[in-house]
Amino acid sequence: MRAPRRVLDLKAARLAAGALLARRAWTRAELTARLRRRGAPPDVATDVAADLERRGHLDDAAFARHWVTTRAARGYGAARLRAELRARGVASGLIDAAVSALEGSDQLEEARRLARRRMPALQRTAPLKAASRLRDHLLRRGFPGGIVAQVVREAVRVPLD
Repeated sequence: MRAPRRVLDLKAARLAAGALLARRAWTRAELTARLRRRGAPPDVATDVAADLERRGHLDDAAFARHWVTTRAARGYGAARLRAELRARGVASGLIDAAVSALEGSDQLEEARRLARRRMPALQRTAPLKAASRLRDHLLRRGFPGGIVAQVVREAVRVPLD
């Protein structure tokens, strides 16, 4: 049986938050939840997160911009990035601002690049099945349906007989 978790006071919660932030960037919601899991009362976790935000150590807007930049470079589309940021507790206004820069970029070309990488693995597959798999892959990556349809049509030449 596990021993009861000790309650973190303000000082211990600040130390825990500092240790967490030393490893990676966190959103305010993530950090608050993590401090609560470590035993900080809700008001202490909220106060620590607010203090770190005031001092500039916790910035959801910067987190969202960085997240979008790095994940988009790995081939993820706007819809997927929006969902991931929402799951991390980022406010919708900050998500819109971060993703709007991505939506200005050429998502069509990025989807084509992913399709070119994926197609060699689908060469021995029947054309309709290859089209279905490529479509599903691009949709899971978060690309809009119109772009996915265009890229699949270009990549998989399905005979109309």
